Amino acid sequence: MVLSSPHRLALSVGVVVLVLVLVLVLGLGCGQPRPPAALPPPPSAAAPIRFVDATEASRIGFVHTDGSSGRRYLVEPLSAGVATFDYDGDGRIDLYFPNGALLPGAEPGDSGSPPRHALCRNLGAGVFRDVSLAAGIDCRDYGLGVVAGDVDEDGFADLFLTTFGAKRLFRNLGDGTFVDATESANVADGEKVGAGATFLDADGDGDLDLYAANYVRFTLENHRPRSVKGFPAYAGPRDYPPWPDTFFRNAGDGRFVEASVDAGIAAVAGPGMGVVCLDHDDDGDTDIYVGNDALEGNFLFENDGRGNFRETALSAGVAVNRFGAEIGSMGTEAGDADGDGRIDLFITDFQPDLPVLFRNLGRGQFEDATAATAAGSGAWQFVTWGTAMADFDNDGRRDLFLACGHLNDNVEAFDDTTAYRNHNLLLRNVGGRFVDVSAAAGLHDIPRHAARGVACDDLDDDGDLDLVILNSREAPTLLRNLDREHGGTNHWCQVRVRGRQGNRDGVGAKVILHAGDETFVDEVHAGRGYQGHFGTRLHFGLGAHPAIDRIEIRWIGGGTETFTDIPIDRLTELTEGNGQAVAAPGSSP
Repeated sequence: MVLSSPHRLALSVGVVVLVLVLVLVLGLGCGQPRPPAALPPPPSAAAPIRFVDATEASRIGFVHTDGSSGRRYLVEPLSAGVATFDYDGDGRIDLYFPNGALLPGAEPGDSGSPPRHALCRNLGAGVFRDVSLAAGIDCRDYGLGVVAGDVDEDGFADLFLTTFGAKRLFRNLGDGTFVDATESANVADGEKVGAGATFLDADGDGDLDLYAANYVRFTLENHRPRSVKGFPAYAGPRDYPPWPDTFFRNAGDGRFVEASVDAGIAAVAGPGMGVVCLDHDDDGDTDIYVGNDALEGNFLFENDGRGNFRETALSAGVAVNRFGAEIGSMGTEAGDADGDGRIDLFITDFQPDLPVLFRNLGRGQFEDATAATAAGSGAWQFVTWGTAMADFDNDGRRDLFLACGHLNDNVEAFDDTTAYRNHNLLLRNVGGRFVDVSAAAGLHDIPRHAARGVACDDLDDDGDLDLVILNSREAPTLLRNLDREHGGTNHWCQVRVRGRQGNRDGVGAKVILHAGDETFVDEVHAGRGYQGHFGTRLHFGLGAHPAIDRIEIRWIGGGTETFTDIPIDRLTELTEGNGQAVAAPGSSP
């Protein structure tokens, strides 16, 4: 959320023109702002991906609030991420929506009761039900980030939340209910402005440790009103000093031990937002990538294999963009964008700067490939938040989805290049380059919102990936992927990994799928995008490949295991140590 000063937003006409010329010269596929009423063309062979707004049919019912009253407290536009995960083990992907809370000056809504978070159970057939209270989650904290992971190794995913205030851990009891374990687990971490969080097995001991990003040292008492061209606006990261992030080691007995200093995390501080883990240098352990909001370059914490870290983003080439400029990093995503078997990084950004795709060159080195791949197509005039790198048409190439929405609801009054509510972006991977297919994919048929968090999973278990977007101050958007309904013929495979000696969720495991002459690579992540969580169940588009030759899994803290006889077009469970694929709950026939 790059908002360093009034001058940052109040760009002169000359600067805007210069940026436009530069972007066009670089061939980034940018254009003028689209008219809101533009109708999308029908799907074509060049853009076969198609989404439909299934929010009303889903019966979700949740409505987000940022607790605003017009005073423009810094935390308001930061809320919130969103999570998709299977909380009750029935094989269907459920939803968790963090919510804001009333800030000074705000009036209660029509219900008269304070806003609360929502856990929505997937009932099948695209329908969800809010089960928050029945599940024991009556959370009314000011929500910012969310991540799911099995911290006590009992087979059920627990929930960790970052807030404007204390952090929270809800332990899953396995009977459809949760209990607040914040105090007993020792994870409250004082009163801070939280951000993205991620679970990882940092030391390879078989249980999940916890990394929680923190933003800046903002309180209601040190609120600083700001303006742009005489219009009220939100303060930004340069208005407050940053917090160091927090690292917790899992003690293995239900408790976490705060180890930020000992692990090397507290040696630097930045205004953290999105966080994602990956094995960036392919040495078998898990590293941590943190998107910092412009004030500092981004962080890459390189793991020594024992859970001790050193910050190496600048030398690895992922601290700043190709021009040496800091990135207004909101969402962070990791995946193999170019099919070379290495995990790349994608980071969303503030307008008029482009999102950044860092291509993994191997040996721990990256390069900014945004211009070469057109990974910023159509994004220059938008503030981009949540993101997902996923194969939406099952052709074997990972596409990019970006959630768009400004933080200032009055931005049109002082910046005519952008808007508060925007259509979201879909960039299709056509092999080495990305093409903006947002209109053809149906995204312009959907009302514009100020989007924040994004989660991507197969919500209806039909073999293609759907999306859920948290919209600031409004109901969320659920986008149903129509690939199967429109007769998509590409094959696919979904994989759920289960650790035995390693952590139960298989977090950090590297999964390598071989089909014919192609190899597909992914890792199991817990926490990604804009302060959210999704994709623990891995999804591989296989294109026309009629069979899978084998899948290799490199376990964190263990060796490499090979699985054969993997069925296509269904969900398969692969458990450490048994070498056999097993049909998983929720698998499609």
